[in-house]
Amino acid sequence: MSNGPLQGIKVIDLTQIYQGPYASFLMARAGAEVIKVEPIGGERLRGHGRTPIPMAFMMLNSNKKCITLNLKTEHGKEILRSLAKKSDVLLENFAPGVMDRLDVGWESLKEINPQLIYGSGTGYGLTGPDRDMLAMDHTIQAASGIMSVTGDEGQPPSRAGGAPADIMSGIHMYAGVVSALVGLQKTGRGTLVEVSMLESMYFILCSELTSYHKNGKFPPRDSARSPAGSCPYGRYKCSDGYLALISVSERHWHSICGVIGREDLLNDPNFSGVSRRLEVEEKVNQIIEVFTRVKTREEAYLAFREARVPVAPVRDLEEVRRNPHLHERGMLQHMEHEIMGELILPSSPIRYSDYGSPDLALFPEAGAHNEEIYADWLNLSMDQIDNLQKNGVI
Repeated sequence: MSNGPLQGIKVIDLTQIYQGPYASFLMARAGAEVIKVEPIGGERLRGHGRTPIPMAFMMLNSNKKCITLNLKTEHGKEILRSLAKKSDVLLENFAPGVMDRLDVGWESLKEINPQLIYGSGTGYGLTGPDRDMLAMDHTIQAASGIMSVTGDEGQPPSRAGGAPADIMSGIHMYAGVVSALVGLQKTGRGTLVEVSMLESMYFILCSELTSYHKNGKFPPRDSARSPAGSCPYGRYKCSDGYLALISVSERHWHSICGVIGREDLLNDPNFSGVSRRLEVEEKVNQIIEVFTRVKTREEAYLAFREARVPVAPVRDLEEVRRNPHLHERGMLQHMEHEIMGELILPSSPIRYSDYGSPDLALFPEAGAHNEEIYADWLNLSMDQIDNLQKNGVI
């Protein structure tokens, strides 16, 4: 078994923050050789050499080799062109036009390497009236409509937790680049793969758009549930926390009634069928909470789980990173860093039955692989590498 389906693929990774680094992380965990190219001192998320290094940087940059390169110098641009000539993939998520102004964009690099897969991640895309708008996860949540459907009716719109716009667009970048690599095998030609954060978010609104299309009005915001036509569907208070529960079939409803000791509801026409239950949803939730409020979260969770009801405890961050299920499957791993101490770092959520997976390797320091990459890939001597450093190119 080889170390992943992308073994032998060489990737130049110019990305930063969350979006692009997640795409290149998935490639590294699939066996590709990913060379992270950072400005001198490191990219913004690393903190430009400051410690402690943010956990997000550690999570997104495992299994990569790191070099530094000053693209504001002509020599630095020449080196990037030389690296691109020997690469299969180049990823970047600069603002539209930045790489072109440096003369190292797609139009330039495809002349040097016609088989190059060039991945570009932006906020709004490389074309269109909003092309040059500044984009961050927060603003894309607003522009995409996600913020308008998050929170509770009568309260200001809310952002969704985490960084879904960054990570969703990173997933699409990974998928697009891998699809282009498949195409390369058929045509022998490289291509530009373009991913927009805004467009990556549209399908998340499937339930809300369905409700809007059906009813002709905006679904009310409800932090406990989506507008999908299921009931019960919500979060329920226990004596020491909350439980998330959903019923998507009558079998689930029957099981819930059995767990809470309310089999009498099965013969009550007011609760017969999801349409009827939606009309009295508040009453349904109150009935369920009569049971959950006198149980610990774990007691209630185990009771519903045993009855094969879709259920989960609302876990906090510490519970999530200590989750024995994720550790047993190898998704989360304990690591030790000489400066950062004990870490819990994630692997890729993608598994392959007939490929191995490289060992999870800690993030390297900025420029840690300068000598290796510049000597092996570009055949530079140690004197030449020293001169590049003295002249501020690396």
